[in-house]
Amino acid sequence: MKAGTRAQRATIATIALAAGTALTLAGCSAPSSTTPSDDAAAVTGGNLVVGVTAEPDNLYPWTATQFQAVNVLQNVYGTLTEYDEDLNVVPGLAESWEVSEDGLTLTFDLRDGVTFEDGSAFDSADVKYSLDAIKDEATAAVSRATLTSVASIEAPDADTVVLTLTAPDAALPSNLATINMAILSSDDTAEALATAPNGTGPFSFDSRIPNQSLTLTRNDAYWGEAASLDSVEFRIIPDETSIVSAMQSGNVQLAVLSDPLVAQTAETGTTTVERTPQLSYHALQLNASKGDLADVNVRLAVQCAIDRQQVLDTAALGEGEVTGPITSPAFRSDPAARPCPERDLDKAAQYLDDAGKSGGVTIDAIVNQSGYATSVAEAQNLAAQLAEANITLNLEVLESGAYVDRWVAGDFDAAVALNGGRPDPDGAYSRYFTSTGNLNKVAAYSSPELDGLFAEGRAASDQGEREDIYAQISEDLEDNAPWIWLFTGFNYTAMNGVTGFVPLANGSLQFLRTASLTA
Repeated sequence: MKAGTRAQRATIATIALAAGTALTLAGCSAPSSTTPSDDAAAVTGGNLVVGVTAEPDNLYPWTATQFQAVNVLQNVYGTLTEYDEDLNVVPGLAESWEVSEDGLTLTFDLRDGVTFEDGSAFDSADVKYSLDAIKDEATAAVSRATLTSVASIEAPDADTVVLTLTAPDAALPSNLATINMAILSSDDTAEALATAPNGTGPFSFDSRIPNQSLTLTRNDAYWGEAASLDSVEFRIIPDETSIVSAMQSGNVQLAVLSDPLVAQTAETGTTTVERTPQLSYHALQLNASKGDLADVNVRLAVQCAIDRQQVLDTAALGEGEVTGPITSPAFRSDPAARPCPERDLDKAAQYLDDAGKSGGVTIDAIVNQSGYATSVAEAQNLAAQLAEANITLNLEVLESGAYVDRWVAGDFDAAVALNGGRPDPDGAYSRYFTSTGNLNKVAAYSSPELDGLFAEGRAASDQGEREDIYAQISEDLEDNAPWIWLFTGFNYTAMNGVTGFVPLANGSLQFLRTASLTA
């Protein structure tokens, strides 16, 4: 069993570690709360209804990939570090941390007085258990690659966790802030948490009605500032147009929309819409181990046959930007730095000829029908464009849960996808494109050169040096085209009678804890 109360710290150590522009990798205070824009209008308590298009498919944070599931879990579980409103890294369950002079030891000082929802005390045993389990390949944790540089995890006392690294890791504090790195109770099991989450976050799991709703209630024992809301209900409404109708009738108060046309119709009466650029990126993901796609020339033919701006204009009304692989602000790729920065059907034909496929190829692609609004339109436009290059894209449209299962298993030739971006590119990509990456079977592409570059990117502390390394990674990905990066778009946060909620570029709903209803 875990220890209970711990002695208070006399001082809080602070240290900065360079991991990207505006990314403070240690600090001495909790994330700042957002003050409602009109304090007089804010109401303490109340029940907020959030409209979502798909039911959360997984309540186990280490293996969750679906956006709807992640958005629920962000409000229930805690992580050692967190992001603030500007995606700077700040303290979470660790109130401070210190990096040794050689960069090979990272020591976390844990918060006192934190408890899990079941009342048990949080301590270093929970951190060691969680990180060891995430490192264990049998757990199938989707962010296992975050701990690539971690050789050992020790808990010398109830308040302290020490990570010993094989090499300096500038990305680690940022990567620890993702909900896939949630700290679980060492007394819990995956089976129990699959239906009854037990976290340290601002809200607690309350109930679930399959295919209808999932409800959280305020966690009054939360270590930070208590949430204003009594509860948050995630109500499942199959399409965004219906969500907007529910908002206009007063049955839903908040929704994050992905369809710009629907967002335009939402902004009426008392409903406001906030437009936030995404770190997420839209892509046609090619499985480089499957059939014709194992030939880089076929993949490059696909890349050259696509007009990305046309996909953006057709599916998202031009609301966004054509993108390269890396969307992290300090490391953003140049979308012109690719073999075919513009559509080039002659070059596509030459690549097919080089592959011995001048007669054309057929590729089967899975499409997520309910995960985000523009998926089917993107897929249809891609299929129409590729047909002009003698490339047949057969579309298999799936509901969200079936799509995620196939995607995680790498059971596809191609996938029309919206992938979440991160402030640091290591967390976004090393798990896909390194030989030991735990999601490498999704991409099915790696190389010794990429393995070396990702290792260098983690070990480098100089910002300029890291930018150069990730530019080389981006170049490799474009030149070998395991995926075809299309565009980044916007999230449209529609609110009716809500104040104090802060939309984030990574799509997180973590600031439901600062939201209030208005009178």
